[in-house]
Amino acid sequence: MLRKKTNGVARRPQRTSILSEAANASVDRRAFLRGSGLAIGGLAAVAATGGTVTQATAATAAAGDVKTVKSVCTHCSVGCTVMAEVQGGVWIGQEPGWDSPFNLGSHCAKGASVREHAHGERRLKYPMKKVGGEWQRISWEQAINEIGDQMMDIRDSSGPDSVYWLGSAKHSNEQAYLFRKFAAYWGTNNVDHQARICHSTTVAGVANTWGYGAMTNSYNDIHKSRAIFIIGGNPAEAHPVSLQHVLKAKEQNNAPLIVCDPRFTRTAAHADEYVRFRPGSDVALVWGLLWHIFENGWEDKDFIRSRVWGMDEIRTEVANWTPDEVERVTGVPGSQLERVARTLANNRPGTVIWCMGGTQHTNGNNNTRAYCILQLALGNMGTAGGGTNIFRGHDNVQGATDLGVLADTLPGYYGLTAGAWAHWARVWEEDLDWLKGRFAMLKGKDGKDKEMMGLTGIPVSRWIDGVLEAKDNLEQPDNTRAMVFWGHAPNSQTRLKEMKTAMEKLDLLVVVDPYPTVSAILHDRTDNTYLLPAATQFETYGSVTASNRSIQWRDKVVDPLFESLPDHIILHKFATKFGFADRMFRNIQVNGEEPLIEDLTREFNKGMWTVGYTGQSPERLKMHMANQHTFDRTTLRALGGPADGDYYGMPWPCWGTPEMNHPGSANLYDISMPVAEGGLPFRARYGVERNGENLLAEGSYTVGSEIEDGYPEFTMQMLIDLGWDSDLTPYERKMIEYVAGYIDERPETDTDLGEQSQTGPYPSDAAEKIGGVNWKTDLSGGIQRVAIKHGCAPYGNAKARCVVWTFPDPVPVHREPLYTNRRDLVEDYPTYEDKTFWRVPTMYASIQKNDFSKDYPIILTSGRLVEYEGGGDETRSNPWLAELQQNMFVEINPRDANNLGVRDGADVWVEGPEGGKVKVMAMVTPRVGEGVAFMPFHFGGYFEGEDLRSKYPDGADPIVLGESTNTAQTYGYDSVTQMQETKATLCKIMPA
Repeated sequence: MLRKKTNGVARRPQRTSILSEAANASVDRRAFLRGSGLAIGGLAAVAATGGTVTQATAATAAAGDVKTVKSVCTHCSVGCTVMAEVQGGVWIGQEPGWDSPFNLGSHCAKGASVREHAHGERRLKYPMKKVGGEWQRISWEQAINEIGDQMMDIRDSSGPDSVYWLGSAKHSNEQAYLFRKFAAYWGTNNVDHQARICHSTTVAGVANTWGYGAMTNSYNDIHKSRAIFIIGGNPAEAHPVSLQHVLKAKEQNNAPLIVCDPRFTRTAAHADEYVRFRPGSDVALVWGLLWHIFENGWEDKDFIRSRVWGMDEIRTEVANWTPDEVERVTGVPGSQLERVARTLANNRPGTVIWCMGGTQHTNGNNNTRAYCILQLALGNMGTAGGGTNIFRGHDNVQGATDLGVLADTLPGYYGLTAGAWAHWARVWEEDLDWLKGRFAMLKGKDGKDKEMMGLTGIPVSRWIDGVLEAKDNLEQPDNTRAMVFWGHAPNSQTRLKEMKTAMEKLDLLVVVDPYPTVSAILHDRTDNTYLLPAATQFETYGSVTASNRSIQWRDKVVDPLFESLPDHIILHKFATKFGFADRMFRNIQVNGEEPLIEDLTREFNKGMWTVGYTGQSPERLKMHMANQHTFDRTTLRALGGPADGDYYGMPWPCWGTPEMNHPGSANLYDISMPVAEGGLPFRARYGVERNGENLLAEGSYTVGSEIEDGYPEFTMQMLIDLGWDSDLTPYERKMIEYVAGYIDERPETDTDLGEQSQTGPYPSDAAEKIGGVNWKTDLSGGIQRVAIKHGCAPYGNAKARCVVWTFPDPVPVHREPLYTNRRDLVEDYPTYEDKTFWRVPTMYASIQKNDFSKDYPIILTSGRLVEYEGGGDETRSNPWLAELQQNMFVEINPRDANNLGVRDGADVWVEGPEGGKVKVMAMVTPRVGEGVAFMPFHFGGYFEGEDLRSKYPDGADPIVLGESTNTAQTYGYDSVTQMQETKATLCKIMPA
């Protein structure tokens, strides 16, 4: 899979790989580097590119003193600090951040080699386009003009929704915010990013249980856990540095570590109890645990009474899951689950951790809600050492989600309602009618016009169908005709054979990325295909949100290499081309073509009241990064110093304005401290009553609350009723009146407001509007400030809910995967009926009714490796990582391998029931159980046995290529979020 290089530039035609040259001998580091044409010393930028592309040399590096620049790793969501050593504008070395409370001076293999991304020889170096099937170098001006002209033509003939803007978890927060704002100004909700296919079911399930769809505690808080329950997660490989926090609790607290996974992972190797269960049976497993908890009275009855709604309905469902039935569905003996349940009951507080093993299912939202309900039953929420510690994937997938790079929301999870659009129009100081005019209208089947502005877009998991589905079956005016892959690896998505067809059908395909990605080579396009070189996050600056909701500030390590540009500059170029740059950047300073990052931060500070992204000003964020050493390594709270009392990174919600100086909220839903110090109840998000039952907390409230019971979310009317509106400043009152439309002139904070505008009751025609302004839409932050002054949470104080009446399954239930080999279970636990949602028809029962198990008897699942990340384009282009894992493979149980006549190390074909097949190396191992196979999803560059290396631009091919598991993966989408199913399909394996 590796081949010789000369001066780091790929030759054509392909030569014999160094692996085949070495025959059966092992390839050591020296041979690997020699075969790859890489010097062991400093890695210079590639020569032989000409033009403005310059080569870094020892001479340039020697000019100037060495300076240290603090940044954040661009791989997973732990948020490890990287200390970059820069001399003469060249990044010459790196160290882990010893002061960082997250990585504590450690790095994983990926983090230790991030310098290579900013100096990698296989980067895209300048804009390119395909002409007659060959890549040609072009200028930025030509690229923007040609792409822009084609997009405008598509917009004119098919509408703005026919251009899909696919964003990235690699954006900084500022770039993510700008990307979503850009899509709004273009006039489409066809915008999304990787969160859709990793944790969208988490966000939906968790937010609909207790208010916010994010990690409730932190990696560091695991230090206080008395038990650790990991299901569908492999942090030893996916988040290696996080494991030090897990192991600290294991060793320091003697906390039992329980790992539930179909595969014996590197994480499972550390477990006190390993539970192997059948892929796709998570709900059954959790209900099996709760059966023992309820049977023995181990639930926290006081916690449930005061802070939980709907647990009785859970009891009714759980009663069906006897040990025998659980074993029939999951394969786990009842005696083992009883032991696990007893362990969790006897070791509180315990934390529950999950990742994509639990989310990537057709009923993924049921899985995530079941995990939450387990913690509610045990009373493990709102306490240090407890919580649901959801490990996010990419470095800023949390931030990009928060900032709204999604098809169903605006920044801050405001949704797409008329009120949400009006709020952001006020933040942007934009004419709402002008924004509405940017969007298309759709003639519905009922003959009525629908505003596309208020309809969810097509999620990234289904963009293929936006292209291939019959136009009449789509809930938008026309098919998708142009795709922009901005920082996205398409090989991380299922149905690659259909994706290839969809790519070839597009009128226009644009890739914006530091690397060409599989988007450049999967298809057989010959024209109208563009590659735009984006800078890495080390070549720009801005904020990034770790999995625990802490926000960190990156400084720029080096200037953009070659002709690459940061995302926000490229967005400004497109906005200028499309004619709305002046409007879009009216309140943002633009220096040349570069929008000022700090102004972008301040703008989203002014609007994201829902999740408390308002208190983390650029100045506070920079101050935290400069004083990392002052923060406690477990609580994350600063002990003295300029950030005294703050939690590191001000994990959201950080309420009010920066001037309020809220410390952030380290552990969500913890009522043992005042709201002003980071305490919170559960959010009152679902009303105050359901079927005559109270949804608000009962006798439970945060320390210092003047309302000693449950209460709804705060509005201006609520302040008036409580007599607290007199605490508002004149500016805050005027801004509330402005938001309500009572006054026309927007108040300014730096002017003399004089007398407050209203001293008595409001006129009846205005009172309702003014009273309706709430904590989410008040641009002054006054409602939040006053609520917190009186010890209350702005979002109310409610019970968590176990029953989500708006979901297909109000109570989580087990449903068999679409492709299941357990036909005996389909009648008892069927999937959903086919339906259309998120603009596209979606199949469920029409697939499951077919029995594929005779021809495809083995369950196929997928996951991560420690050496690579995501689609693998960056990491497989990194020589230090490529050396560690040179082959794509499939793990096969020894019994299955022997029955199939497959030997360890031999090539095999793995074929899925939809016809996609991959040729990979067999790894015969008991890591996987009988009847289960596993493949990693980081590989690309081969397609059904064909080597695609020659299709990359010269010198931009990754060192290691391999088949993509998703070529063999199949159709299947979550019933709420359209999350793809990658953990429980079927396959057959044959010797190659």
